[in-house]
Amino acid sequence: MHVFGIVFLFLAAVLPLSLWSIAVFGIQTSAATIAVIPVLIYWFLLDSALGTAILGAAIVLLSAAAMIVSNVTTVTMWSLTAVLIVVGVASQIVGHRVFEQRQPALVDNPTHLLLGPMFVMAKLFIALGFRRDLAIIIHGHPQGAAS
Repeated sequence: MHVFGIVFLFLAAVLPLSLWSIAVFGIQTSAATIAVIPVLIYWFLLDSALGTAILGAAIVLLSAAAMIVSNVTTVTMWSLTAVLIVVGVASQIVGHRVFEQRQPALVDNPTHLLLGPMFVMAKLFIALGFRRDLAIIIHGHPQGAAS
């Protein structure tokens, strides 16, 4: 549920910003790209491997947003943004209430909103058998070890 929610919410955040084309140092880009750069730097500084993987995912999502806004009307883009927000938030609520049975960490500390993508990427790395150090931090023991 985290994966779907975070991906949908990220895409919902960058879709409207993808409408605005901006020239930076003679290079044409979008406001979405400019807005994402600081948080990508933050994630990279926290953990370079996870940050690099998130950068790859962000490039895919920013490209998808650019394709969407270039092929749909503004009304359709805003409608899609609204649907993505509703589905993204709903999946977060279901994931926390039904599966984890606890409130999201960002309720106590809103800055945790920025850590969601890193947490999901860390879980992916662990599931793929990488980063036993993160498995110990997140689960309290290495993945696959007896609890």
